Amino acid sequence: MSNDAGEDAASSDVISEVATPEPPAKRNKRSWFIEWGVIIVVALVVAFIVRTYVAQTFYIPSGSMEPTLQIGDRILVSKLSTELGTVHIGDILVFKRPADENCGSAPTAYLVKRVIGLPGDHLTSRGNTIYVNGKALKQTWTYYNPVSPPIGNVTVPKNHYFMMGDNHGDSCDSRYWGPLASNLVVGKAVLRIWPLSRFGGL
Repeated sequence: MSNDAGEDAASSDVISEVATPEPPAKRNKRSWFIEWGVIIVVALVVAFIVRTYVAQTFYIPSGSMEPTLQIGDRILVSKLSTELGTVHIGDILVFKRPADENCGSAPTAYLVKRVIGLPGDHLTSRGNTIYVNGKALKQTWTYYNPVSPPIGNVTVPKNHYFMMGDNHGDSCDSRYWGPLASNLVVGKAVLRIWPLSRFGGL
């Protein structure tokens, strides 16, 4: 009789443990942590993909692109615009620092300049006038003269661009280290996002 009672008690314990639901508060807290964990992981993955393949922000540390870009400006750079699009004269590109760039200033990982010559173009300058394929370059953007040092007789090789800062007299660019290899290009500057007083397209 006592054995039967013992068995019944044990069975009752097992049934009780299986049938007792988890407290709602504990279950909700666990679900909350799981959901937020998934959201954070997804957000980090998306941010990595966007930064690597779509767009990235950059800070302007020097005055070589004045007056277009000033020290302290922050710009948005589209990577797809160069990967899937076409580069034109007048485009502002951000690119990795060429290995032979040595202008005496503290080296930076990235530079920003404007395209003034495409593959196959011949460039030179006389006075403050830049010539591309024998025609004076129409600079529809703001810039500072003088063009010093001048541009020698340069023919841009295949898969290269001739880069120059808008501050013509204070820019370490292709006049010093030659045409830029296209594989160093990060993307095209499309938007100034800071300061807000000068927010706008480039």
